[in-house]
Formats: sequence, structure tokens, C-alpha cells
Amino acid sequence: MTIVPPLAPHQMIAFVVALAVLLLTARLLGALAERVRMPAVVGELAAGVLIGPSVLGHLAPGVTERLFGSPAQMHLVDAVGQLGVLLLVAVTGTHLDPGLLRRLRVTAATVSLGGLLLPLAAGIALGYVLPLPVVPGGPGDRGVFALFIGVAMCVSAIPVIAKTLTDMRLLHRNIGQLTLAAAFIDDALGWLLLSVVAAAATVGVSAGTVTASVLYLVGFLAFAATLGRLLVRKLMAAAANRPADTPAVATAVVLVLLGAATTQALGMEPVFGAFVAGLLITGARAAQPKLAGLRTVVSAVLAPLFLATAGLRMDLTALARPQVALTAAAVLAVAIAGKFAGAYLGARLRKLTRWESLALGAGMNSRGVIEVIVALTGLRLKVLDTAGYTVIVLVAIVTSVVAPPLLRHAMNRIAGTEDERLREIDHDMWSGLIPANGRTDR
Repeated sequence: MTIVPPLAPHQMIAFVVALAVLLLTARLLGALAERVRMPAVVGELAAGVLIGPSVLGHLAPGVTERLFGSPAQMHLVDAVGQLGVLLLVAVTGTHLDPGLLRRLRVTAATVSLGGLLLPLAAGIALGYVLPLPVVPGGPGDRGVFALFIGVAMCVSAIPVIAKTLTDMRLLHRNIGQLTLAAAFIDDALGWLLLSVVAAAATVGVSAGTVTASVLYLVGFLAFAATLGRLLVRKLMAAAANRPADTPAVATAVVLVLLGAATTQALGMEPVFGAFVAGLLITGARAAQPKLAGLRTVVSAVLAPLFLATAGLRMDLTALARPQVALTAAAVLAVAIAGKFAGAYLGARLRKLTRWESLALGAGMNSRGVIEVIVALTGLRLKVLDTAGYTVIVLVAIVTSVVAPPLLRHAMNRIAGTEDERLREIDHDMWSGLIPANGRTDR
């Protein structure tokens, strides 16, 4: 085994300064967003765009080059961001109410399918109209391109939805829980479809590749719901019996990382496995208060860093070209209208009120960094050119900014319930905001 040398002093300095600049910018813009009644996630997403090639890269390219110029430097920053997103989605999963989700499972599935099928169909239709990108070595297949656009239109972003609901203190609300559950189903099917697109762009679609993707997804969920559930509960209960908080925190982080590694190895995104791990950790209620420190670090440091890193590869100056701008407008209109209408109609089919349906449509519209991952996949597969990548990334930014005001407007018109109030107390106790005996004092 070759001994890898440690980072050189100048590399370490550049790395820690880059993290400090990202975190400081994300926190400042997050606070500014909150001052104008927007969730902090909006400012934190904008931080990467500001520091990256879209703004600072053009105004002061030397600064951006020094901070993020080398591939090794970006890989280090990306690694911290990936750790942040995995723990963010896992911590969010620990806040879901299994009892409520069991009661609303049909509603969640209906909303999810509506929010998936309508934008998928609209995106595929749009893909047959848009100019086919000319990418050297790319598949050049109109059907593959159209299917890719459809997948890009139908995904949601559990990390950004989770951060938005947390920032707006809506995670305890029934609609917040339902939004996350529907987005979870949405993303599971979305990653399945993306794997089909990847196979089509490389080796072509076959019954074998589709069947393998479905079996991997079903098998992972079946294992998590049976043996995985029992194993996680035992491990977390044993860690919670220790007097210190650190065993519970360490055990939870290891379980999240193992879940992420498993889904990545199966050809799905690691955030999916991290979210499932968080759901399983929910079953160990005795361990929840001991995870308060982890929640604080994730919320204050790792999540803002992750959201800021998402914008570092975005170059929005390509929108100055009229054809790219018109394409972006069409894609953005289909993305927002398709997802909103699909989720709204699914909710109305399940007899939810108009405001509840509007809240679900708004909440599930956040594409965030998941859309960026989809765009990067399209670039890697040569289904997208640079202009197409920029258009898909624009959808990620705009939908993440537009969703919160619409969500707040709808939620202000939905009355709270006693179950929601008790769930909020639980969440506050787990986060250390109120003492463990706070239930009776509230």
C-alpha cells in the first residue's frame, strides 16, 4: 500500500480559507434572506452562485481561481458538501412521524405520482420540440434527450425541501410531513428513471437493465423495512443507554454513511440511502434528544456549506444568448407548472383542501441540488451540452427561490392541530430548544 502524503501547507490554507469564505457568505446571505421573510436556504443557495463563476469568477477571476481553481481543491470542498447533504437528509428523516405517514400513505403516493407523471409527460413532449444539443461523442438520440428532459422536470429535492421546511418551522406540520413523504417517493422513482436514461445513453435500454434497477430499489426498501429496521433500532437503543451523547451521535452518523454507500453501490443516489437511514433512526425515540448536538452542527455549519457548494459550478452568463434564454424560459415554465399542477391535482383527488393542495404543490416544486446532480449526469453522459446544463441548473435555482413564498402564503391559511403542536414540542426537545420535561410546561 502506497503511503499518501498529507496536504501541503499551501493546500491546507487554501482549503480552510475556501470553507471559511463559503460558510461566512452562506450564513450572511441566509440571514439577509430571513430579514426579507425568505427561508435561509434561498440565501445559502445564492452564496455559491455569488462566489462561483457566475459573479465573482467574472469580476475577480483571480480570487475564485485561488480558492477553487484546482480539481483537488474542488474535490475537498465537494467532500465536505456531500457529508453535509447526507447528514441533512438523515436528520430530516428522523423528524418524520411514522404513524402519520402510515395513515397518509395513500395520499402521499397519490400526490407523488401526480407530481411525477404530469411533469414527466410534459418534459418528454418538450424534449421533442427543443433543439437537440450537439455534443461530440454524445448519443445524438432524440428519444434519450426527451426522456432526460422529462426526468429533469419530475424530480424534487429532499435536501432543499427539508431545509426550507426547517427554516420556516413547518417540519412538524402535517403538510410538511406529507410533502417530505411524497418527495421521498418522487425521488425514488426519479432515480430509477435516471438510471434508465443513463443505460439508454450508454448501452441502450433493455429489459435486463430496467429489471435490475427496479429489483435493486425494491430489495433495498424491503431490507430496510424488515431486518434493517430491527438492527438500527437495537444499535441506537444500545447507544442511547450510554450516559454520554457521543455514542448515539457516532452510531447515527455511521448508519447514515452506510445507508448512503449502499444506495450508491446499487446505482442510486447516496442521499436516498441517507434519508432511509434517518427514517429508521426515528424508531429509536430514546436516542432522539441525544442527537441535538448533531442537528445543531448540521443546521449551522454543514447544511449551509453544502448549499453553497451547489452553486460553485453554475455559470449563468450563458443566458445572455437569446436562444439559450428562450429555451430556459420554456423549460422553467414546464418545470414549475407541471410539478405544481400534478401535486395539486393528486392532493385534490385525496380530498385535501385547496390551501393544503396549494401548499403541497409549492413545497414539492423545489428542485435544488438534486436538479444540479441530474444536470451533471446529463453533462457526463453527453446528453446535455454546456448551454443545456445551464438551463437545467437555472430550474434548480428558480424553483428553490419561488417555492418558499408560495408555501408560506398557503400555510398561513391552514389551521394547526393538537397533533402538530405535540410534534413541534418533540422536535424542539430533540433539538435542545426546550428542556426534556418541556411537554408539560408548554
